Amino acid sequence: MSDFIIIGGGIVGLSVGMAIYEKYPEAKVTIIEKEKQLGYHQTGHNSGVIHSGIYYQPGSLKAKYARRGSQAMIEFCQRHKIEHDICGKVIVATKEEELSIMSELYDRGRQNGLSIEKIGTEELKEIEPHVRGLGAIHVPTAGIVNYQQVAEAYAHIIKQKGGTISLGEEVQNIEETDQDVHVETKHTSYRTHVLINCAGLQSDRIAQLTGVSLDVKIIPFRGEYYKLIPEKRHLVKNLIYPVPNPDFPFLGVHFTRMIGGEVEAGPNAVLSFKREGYRKTDIDLRDLTDVLGYKGFWKLARKYTREGLEEMVRSFSKKKFVQSLQSLIPEMTEEDLISGPSGVRAQALKKDGQLVDDFHIVEGKRSIHVCNAPSPAATASLEIGKAVVQKMPAQPHLKSVSAS
Repeated sequence: MSDFIIIGGGIVGLSVGMAIYEKYPEAKVTIIEKEKQLGYHQTGHNSGVIHSGIYYQPGSLKAKYARRGSQAMIEFCQRHKIEHDICGKVIVATKEEELSIMSELYDRGRQNGLSIEKIGTEELKEIEPHVRGLGAIHVPTAGIVNYQQVAEAYAHIIKQKGGTISLGEEVQNIEETDQDVHVETKHTSYRTHVLINCAGLQSDRIAQLTGVSLDVKIIPFRGEYYKLIPEKRHLVKNLIYPVPNPDFPFLGVHFTRMIGGEVEAGPNAVLSFKREGYRKTDIDLRDLTDVLGYKGFWKLARKYTREGLEEMVRSFSKKKFVQSLQSLIPEMTEEDLISGPSGVRAQALKKDGQLVDDFHIVEGKRSIHVCNAPSPAATASLEIGKAVVQKMPAQPHLKSVSAS
């Protein structure tokens, strides 16, 4: 019998495990992960950016957790000697009509408590000499890290505290009562006082197994990247982003310097035909049927038909992809890029066709479900972990540090 079972061994599930031990040092925590390694999906396919929180609606969980979480992430990396770099980023306006959008984004960042600066073309050239722009926002607190290494550090701490991590255990059935929760995998039966669902791309399905009524469905969006060849990495000093299109819920292709020196360019955002499908050819009939049979998807598709088609074209045309990048760095050519990794974003979508814009945490009888935690969840993971623990039902059989 565990005090807490966490389904999902990504960075969010692991952060919840750490947060539990901070409150209940003597707890028995079990983490169940269906893959053979931790952080395999969204954590392991992450761009590695430590986000500042500039993009998010003031007062939202994303805004609060990203701002506090970025500082907490930096401090964690310092304590555990994880390589990171607070290199800063620029958000660049390349057209006249983007300047007013940039000003609105700057105001939002200031409302979110960020130390940011509007800069002109000369200052932009000093920071990123190869970028063409009419102006930019400089965000000095943005950085980079390898989140797989962060997740491994989280896991090490959990094991040191006495936690159990079970890999290769895919959950098949859950029975939740007023007293406890029974979890069945292919190989093992588990029992716990409290269940925490951090299953990412499968989080809505896990929630449904408990009988929780959800008003959202996870829709997988694949983001495809290119890498700059080593000879052209000098074109990108740190992080370069475009001013986001206010009519499209994704940030647009950008340049990201990685820990280790590589530079990635992307991503686009296309519907994935498999929840864990990292290649264009990956198709899962159940996953695809789930999407195509969901009214919310068709409402979303009608709303973003033009933008969605542009993303699909970029997915199959390197030339079109490069043209998007050239708006930021004109000297970029097709020969400068080689195929890079892909990631799949677990995006919750409502029945009315609205994308869930904030972190979404749902409570059951004896369960808590993190049902929307895309970017900036890795940055905000330490804050998300604390928030989940605060929502847990009291455990009178355990001695709480906060209560002592």
